[in-house]
Amino acid sequence: MSALVFGRAISKSLVTLHLFTQNDILTTIIPTTLFALVAAPLCNPYRCVHVVWWIWLHLLHFNVANQVIDPAEDGRNKASRPIPAGYISLRHATYLRWSLVPICLISSAFYSIQVLSASLAITLLTLWYNEFKAHSHWFSKNLMTGLGYACFQAGATLIAGRDMSQLEPNALLAVLLSIAMFATTLQAQDFKDQEGDRSIGRRTLPIAHPSPARLSMFVGLPMWSICLTQVWEMDAFCSVAFVFYAGLVGFRFMVCKTTQADRLSCKLYSVSYTSSV
Repeated sequence: MSALVFGRAISKSLVTLHLFTQNDILTTIIPTTLFALVAAPLCNPYRCVHVVWWIWLHLLHFNVANQVIDPAEDGRNKASRPIPAGYISLRHATYLRWSLVPICLISSAFYSIQVLSASLAITLLTLWYNEFKAHSHWFSKNLMTGLGYACFQAGATLIAGRDMSQLEPNALLAVLLSIAMFATTLQAQDFKDQEGDRSIGRRTLPIAHPSPARLSMFVGLPMWSICLTQVWEMDAFCSVAFVFYAGLVGFRFMVCKTTQADRLSCKLYSVSYTSSV
C-alpha cells in the first residue's frame, strides 16, 4: 500500500510540474529549442535532450515564480493552473520557487561558465519581473521578457553547440534580433489576457493603448519579416511566404478582437515567431 501511495504522490508531483509549464510548450519550449538547433548548429543529437531539459527547467522556475505572486488572479482567469486547481499549496509552491534557483544555477554550471551566466541572468530577470513588478507596465514587461527570451536562447544555443563557452557570430546576431523583435511584438500575448490584467491594475499595451497596440501588430510583424528575409538572405519563394503569413497574422489582430480570436491570433503569432529563427 505504501508503494501505491508513493507512486500516486510521484504521479501527482509530475502532473503538477507539467501544469506549471504546459501552456508555454508552443510559445517557449519549441521555439527556443528550434532556435538553438538552427543557431548552434547541433553538436550531436544527444545534446537535444540537454537543450530541452535546460529550457524546461528554467521555464519551470520562471512560471512558478510568476504564479505565486497573485494566485487569486489565476483563480479568476486561469483556474486550471496548479495552485488554484489545488495540485499544490501556495506555501509549497513558494518553497519550490526558491529551491529552483540553486537547482537551475548548479545544473547550468556543469555545462560552462557562460551557460551559468545565462542562468543567473534569467534568475535576476525573474526576480525583477515578478517580485519587483516589472510586469505591471507594458514597457518594462516587454523589455524584461525580450531580454529573458534572449537569455533562454543564448543558454540553449551554447548547450547545443560544439563550444559551450561562446556563441557563433550568426547565433549572436540571431539573439540580438530576437530581443528587438520580441520586445516590440510581445503585446501579441497580452490581448487575450486583458480582462485579468485589467482586474489587477496591470498596464499592458493593449490596455493602455488599445488601437496603437493592434496597429503595431499589423505593421510590425510584416516589417520584421521583411527585415529578417534580408538579414538571412532567404530565397524569393520563402521570403514571400514568410512575409505573407506575418501580414495575415497582423491583419487578424486588427480585425478579430474577441478574446477567443485573440487566443488563436496569439498561437498563430507563436508559429510566426518560431519560423523567424
